[in-house]
Amino acid sequence: MAKKPRLFFQVILFMLIMVKSGDCIWLNLPKSGRKCVTEEIHNNVVVLADYVVISDVHIHPTPSITTKVTSPYGNVLHHKENATHGQFAFTTSEAGQYLVCFWADDPNQGGALSVNIDWKTGIAAKDWESVARREKIEGVELELRKLEGAVEAIHDNLLYLKGREAQMIEVSETTNSRVAWYSIFSLGICIAASAAQLWYLTRFFQKKKLI
Repeated sequence: MAKKPRLFFQVILFMLIMVKSGDCIWLNLPKSGRKCVTEEIHNNVVVLADYVVISDVHIHPTPSITTKVTSPYGNVLHHKENATHGQFAFTTSEAGQYLVCFWADDPNQGGALSVNIDWKTGIAAKDWESVARREKIEGVELELRKLEGAVEAIHDNLLYLKGREAQMIEVSETTNSRVAWYSIFSLGICIAASAAQLWYLTRFFQKKKLI
């Protein structure tokens, strides 16, 4: 009987790991130009990220950067200049590739710069401590709530992937149909050109024979 609770918690831990939606990203910024990262996120997902600038040669004060976050349709969700650290948070209203770009404010400020980003989406971005205090839950009950959120996240991801698959199938069928019609049209043109050439050559040799 003692193995069942242990197995239960192992299943919960496995489910939470499978729905991992948090990443720690380390970027090395060029002296000129920008460095960007993208992530495909579906609609109505909470995104939370903290970033901090680190000077590889330990310059003091730390050189500043500019941060810009844009949605798949080009809407600016976050823009901050002269920053050595910061945070951005938003709930997605568009499905697609979200773009985060960083670049140095002064290319001549000396030394290489790195940016450490703690990027969280979905269930990983939820403040479970606040949920526990507000609803007065803890222990197994809190883990069950996390598991419920993980299951919902899996379900939403599956629905999103299913929708994307349907779109790709539709695009593929449309493309195949257009290619087929283009091939038929091209074949018709080739047949017409061959017939015209044959008619011209026939008339040419008939006239030459009469002469």
